[in-house]
Amino acid sequence: MNVELMRKAADNIRILSATMVEKAKSGHPGGAMGGADFVNVLYSKYLVYDPSNPLWIARDRFFLDPGHMSPMLYSVLALSGKYTIEELQQFRQWGSVTPGHPEVCPERGVENTSGPLGQGHVMAVGAAIAERFLVARFGETWAHKTYAFISDGGIQEEIAQGAGRIAGYLGLNNLIMFFDSNKVQLSTDVEEVTDEDTAAKYRSWNWNVIEIDGNDAVQIAEALDNAIAEKDRPTLIIGNTVMGLGCVTPEDECFEGKCSTHGQPLSKSGASYEKTVQNLGGDINNAWQVFDEVAELYANRKAELEKIVASRHAEEQAWKDANAELAKQLEDFIAGKLPEIDYESIQVKPDSATRTASAAVLSVLGEKVKNMIVSSADLANSDKTEAFLKKTGALKYHDFNGGFLHAGVAELTMTAIMNGIALHGGMWAACGTFFVFSDYMKPAIRMAALQELPVKYVWTHDAFRVGEDGPTHEPIEQEAQVRLLEEIKNSKGLNSVLVLRPADSAETIVAWKMAMENKSTPTALILTRQDVKDLPSATGNRYQDALAMEKGGYVVMKSDNPVITLVANGSEVSALTDAAAMLKEDGIECNVVSVPSIGLFMDQPIEYRQEVIPADIPVFGLTAGLPSTLAKVVGSNGYIKGLERFGASAPYKVLDEKFGFTPAQIADDIKAFIG
Repeated sequence: MNVELMRKAADNIRILSATMVEKAKSGHPGGAMGGADFVNVLYSKYLVYDPSNPLWIARDRFFLDPGHMSPMLYSVLALSGKYTIEELQQFRQWGSVTPGHPEVCPERGVENTSGPLGQGHVMAVGAAIAERFLVARFGETWAHKTYAFISDGGIQEEIAQGAGRIAGYLGLNNLIMFFDSNKVQLSTDVEEVTDEDTAAKYRSWNWNVIEIDGNDAVQIAEALDNAIAEKDRPTLIIGNTVMGLGCVTPEDECFEGKCSTHGQPLSKSGASYEKTVQNLGGDINNAWQVFDEVAELYANRKAELEKIVASRHAEEQAWKDANAELAKQLEDFIAGKLPEIDYESIQVKPDSATRTASAAVLSVLGEKVKNMIVSSADLANSDKTEAFLKKTGALKYHDFNGGFLHAGVAELTMTAIMNGIALHGGMWAACGTFFVFSDYMKPAIRMAALQELPVKYVWTHDAFRVGEDGPTHEPIEQEAQVRLLEEIKNSKGLNSVLVLRPADSAETIVAWKMAMENKSTPTALILTRQDVKDLPSATGNRYQDALAMEKGGYVVMKSDNPVITLVANGSEVSALTDAAAMLKEDGIECNVVSVPSIGLFMDQPIEYRQEVIPADIPVFGLTAGLPSTLAKVVGSNGYIKGLERFGASAPYKVLDEKFGFTPAQIADDIKAFIG
């Protein structure tokens, strides 16, 4: 290794990073400057990817956890030919491809969106799981490494606990994580926050731990060689680095290791930007340059990669020729092609809980969808994801033949891992827990929405009807919170999350059909613990009736001369049909509408929406959550009966009565509303 050249290349990254932040007048130069040595060694010597096919399924992947270190990533990717200098110059500007925190674009070498600390390296764990899953089915020809980069802040995030535990438990020997330990945080030094023994912690989780000078290219290379050779465990490389390496004051005095260089341009930190560029060997009048020898280093690496991937592709072709059936299966996996599933034939006992209907679908998916991983946060027997487990088996230490991940009590970790599985490609991912615990998942759900990942969420125990477990386990405000993500559009103009709260077994089966066909956004299924009545069928085929929910909402019960429209989703719909039957005896005709997806329904043409919910008659909404949940559907002239308090501990039928949710009480409320 030419040590002098490697240092110059890292200095080039430092100069570009500092210059990007300086021009933008905002950003985080210090960490990028300290981490430059590692990414330079990784990209110029180790990372295997196809320069002509950035989506190659067997490429090594690099996941950045501290998204604020984006200047470092963009700079090394510029050296690799993924970005132009002109694009670096547009850092943090409107419409640029170099936003302040990286946004997933594998075509450009950005494997994950990052910003909220901790999530990036957990997504790497998910990608590593996906790789092991595929290798278990298709062989070592398709093996590759997953590299992660984490900082002092990220390793402090609670989510790091789950990632470390799960990666070590599974023996993810394909996962290599660099811990950029510069001992400086945004507002203080690390020593003011913690004095834990990070190495001991990861060793206790069954990690191979290596401690090095993270600014020494030789030590970095040796650590990577050790990590690549490791056959049993994931590897943590603790790289002791220097924040703002190379920074000097206007008087040419050392200004390294300063907290102030973390989150602002060097010129505002106490360092001199101009002097620092000069100190790093740059020309202040041409700070955007790529040094000739650095350009040659990366050109040579590109030539090496072309030879490496040519050999790899030849091996892949030989494997395909010898394994035609498996090759077709792998091709279908990568293309996201699903097998034919006869959803209508799925049988569920009448008047079952919607979680039970979900289990029936998951059982079929466990048999049919061979590239799916389902997880549960220690609730598989309650959220009924165990139906999938029974058809596949659990992932275990060095055993990835199953398709079920026992995540343990770690909802956020589980959700971020699912994001990583989806990001890897060739896989379907779903996870389950109680709906109230979606609160623990929301940061990763938001990241799934931002990255447009088709992860499926199975949320059971959906209302105060959880009953005896009491208010801690009874979701009241959660549906309203989750449905906010139906209102936010993603980059393609779609609702960022598809949220479905089905009313009976037929709707649940259709909801799963919609979830599996949705390849553009995450999907949430909100399901009951308690049994619910099957809704009446207008055609005699309840499944065919329920297909109308693909427009978000539809008429379940239609009267000839309705005086009011009753609207709900989930288990409240059957309560409305019962109330409507009582009202009919009193001569009050009602239409009953089910709106499993408010977002989808509001996306329909106004003509359809007014056909379902006419504007010329009153509207009564019913929800077991906050009244605001149905506000858009019911409108300003309607009335919404909901729950504006936390729940209580009692059998759910008692709660129905105490909270006024029996059909008779609802019928009385409707009468009072229409006068």
